[in-house]
This record gives sequence, C-alpha cells and structure tokens, in this order.
Amino acid sequence: MFVGRTKELSFLNDLYDSDKFEFAVIYGRRRVGKTTLIKEFVKDKELVINFAAIEYDNQTNLRNLSFEIYKQLDGIESKSVFLDFQSAFEYVFEKSITQRIVLVLDEYPYMAREEQSLNSVLQRLIDKYQETSKLVLLISGSSMSFIEKEVLSYKAPLYGRRTGQIKLLPFTFKEASLMLDGYSSFDKFLLYGALGGTPLYLSLVNQKKTAFENIVRLFFNDNSIIFEEPMNILRQELKEPSTYNKIITAIANGASRQVEIATKAGLSSGACAVYLKNLIELGFVFKENPYLDESTKKSLYALKDNMFKFYYRFVPQYLNIMRVSSFESIPPFMANSISEYLGKAFEGLCKEYLWQEFYLGNSPLIFKSLGRWWGNDPRSKSQSEIDIVGEADKDNCLFAECKWTNETVDEKVLDTLVHRSELFNYQNKYYYLFSKSGFSSGCMEKAKEIGNVRLVDFEEMMLILAEHN
Repeated sequence: MFVGRTKELSFLNDLYDSDKFEFAVIYGRRRVGKTTLIKEFVKDKELVINFAAIEYDNQTNLRNLSFEIYKQLDGIESKSVFLDFQSAFEYVFEKSITQRIVLVLDEYPYMAREEQSLNSVLQRLIDKYQETSKLVLLISGSSMSFIEKEVLSYKAPLYGRRTGQIKLLPFTFKEASLMLDGYSSFDKFLLYGALGGTPLYLSLVNQKKTAFENIVRLFFNDNSIIFEEPMNILRQELKEPSTYNKIITAIANGASRQVEIATKAGLSSGACAVYLKNLIELGFVFKENPYLDESTKKSLYALKDNMFKFYYRFVPQYLNIMRVSSFESIPPFMANSISEYLGKAFEGLCKEYLWQEFYLGNSPLIFKSLGRWWGNDPRSKSQSEIDIVGEADKDNCLFAECKWTNETVDEKVLDTLVHRSELFNYQNKYYYLFSKSGFSSGCMEKAKEIGNVRLVDFEEMMLILAEHN
C-alpha cells in the first residue's frame, strides 16, 4: 500500500505534465521511500526507463542501462552495449525530442563515483537538448553527502540545470500512523517513538504481535534489519564511523553540550565540532538554541531520528540481558525507562499537533515557528525552561508545557507555565497544557479563570493526528 507523499507525488506529476524538459533530484536517507515514490510516480507513465545502479564496476552498470534503454524505447531484448554513458544518454535525449520519456537513474552516486565525468556528461547533454527535449530526468540517491556536494552544490557541474528537487524526509506521526492501523493510540505512539518515520522500519511491524513484542523482535534480534542498521548507515555516509558512533552514543545517553559530548567521546572540543557539523548536515543530529536566541554559548545537540535515539539509548544497555533472558516482550524494568524516553518524543508530538491545528485553522494565533526555550530566570536566579514557545509577532505568543506522566496535570503546572511566560514581554499570551493522563478539576477551573488556555490530553491529540485525514 502506498502511504503519504501526496505533496511529492503531485510535484512530480506537475513536472511530467509540463511536456518540456524537466530534471529533478530526489534524495534522502536509506529506507525513507525514494524508490517507492518513484515507482508510484511512473506506474501509469507510457515510456519509462527505470534504471537502478549497483555498487559495482561501471561496465556492468553501462551494460544494464543499455539493455533497459533498448527494451523500453525500441521494444527489443538487445545484448548490444553503448560505447559509453554519453552515447547511452544522448540516445535517450534524441528519442525524447518527439516523445515524452521518463529516465530514472536510481542510486546515481554508485555510477557517478566510479565514472567521475558523468556529471559533466549530463551537464553538456542538458545544455544541448533542454530547449527541444521532452525528457523527465530523475536522479535519486541515498548518499546525501554526495548528492548535496556533487549534484546540488554551487560548484557542481549540474548546478542550475535542475528544475526541482525533493529531499525526502521520514514520515510525521500522522503519516506513520496510517501504517500502524489496528494498534491503539498509545501503541502507535510507542512504535513511532522507537522506529521513527522511516517507512521501511514501519513496514517491518508484525501486526499479529504487540508493540512491545515488535520492539524486542526488531531491536534485540541479530537477524533483524534494524539490528545493524545504524552502523551500516554511518559506514555508507562517513569515513570514520566508529568515531561518529561514540559521539552519537554520548548524545543518546544525555550529553547535550559540545564540551560534554567531546569528553564522553574522547575528543578535543575542536575536533568534536567538526564531527558534529557533519552529523548535522547528514540529518542525524540537530543543533538547538533557546527559542529566538542564537547565542552559540547556549547551543545544545540532540539526535534527530527516533530510531537512532531509541537504538543508542536501549540496545547497548540491555542487549546482553535480553539475550540471556530470552524475553519475548519488554520486561517491566525496561518499560519504565521507555516511558521516560517517550516523554521527549511526546514534546515532538505536541509540536506536530500544534502545526496540524494551525493548518486546520484551529489555532488561536498564526505563529511563525515553534521551539523550546531555556535560560536564566533573574527573579529566582535559577535556570528555567519552557517546552514549546511559538511567536506570532511582537505582541502575540503561545507557551506550552508537555507532561507525559500517569498522573493528571494539576493547577500548579499551569501556574508555573504562566509564571515563566512572564519573562517575555508579549501583550497577548496563549497557553497550552498537553497531558498523557488528563487534568485535575483544579487545573480545569484555573484554565477557565485565566482564559486563553487550552488543555489537550493524549486521546484528543490522537483524534487530530491519527484519525484526521
């Protein structure tokens, strides 16, 4: 079943319908669904050369590409091989002058690394044929560093030739929940908190097993794809995977400032900064500053992908226990740690809810962005933080607190949020409290008294995120 990606699919169909030369780059991490998106796009197109390069010598890639070109354009099972890639591509360009053709070069980096002139070859052919050709050229790749540096960057030969690009991201919870139909709201969130939004990982869920049983089967089983997935991804993208592995482990276990991360990873602060920069560019790590404060001294680092977060937080710590005891489900002592872990994931879910309400026109204000704030409270001379802040303009802002606990949220939580918001000089302030387990009667009365307060429990969030389509 093809799920989500409606925006991306619509974009590709718009390119196809232009009936002129189009060149789009589709890239994103492994397993994120690039090939699936392309297959869905081309399934009803008349002339398609859908070629997937392999990580092998380019004579093999050229031979396979030649066979596919002759088969799709001439309807023959030819064993002839073009002299070189330029001849092969020029043949397609020539044919595309009189007919609409889609040429897909999937896993393009495998070809371009071996044949370093390939970018320049395509550049020359595009320049020669773009005014007369009806070709739709799609280049796809999982090596994000290669695509961004060798295809999209200003210095790349193909710069300025593309007519569009899609950086394919993991699913949001709303999209991911479509692949988890049949599970309870909590189990959907649990599986998303562990697996993230990567479609392939979500497709591995066995609907006949509980959420906890699936987590054991996928994360603590040597035969599972996910068991070695983090290191495989690092090896594909980076030259020193073991060093990056240490940095990611440090972050997953609570280190958030550069100095802390460097110390735990056994690196100098300067070297650590370079590694962190690379991880940010690749989308594994994100750098966070207090909302509307770009001071580098306050920067914190966190893992971006749920699967990475979960894997590095739990697998190294519990792997031997799970092997020796042969647990089929999550044991109670580990379930408590997972519940604590889900608290941070809950903040992300609350942000997604706020954006969804914004898009539906249900938000009390039109905020420009959402972020977390932390800093010094001069009134108490202590550090303070607010889970979510969203400014609309100099007069209007929302403040939110997210509580993932088994107890109902009481009025003290709301009082604290209001108190902390007084550190900001906005004329109009709007408050949200998000709770896993609901709200006390005192909190509900206090919310009415203050006004501009919305109390949202987990099940209400799910009505918007998991069921509203």
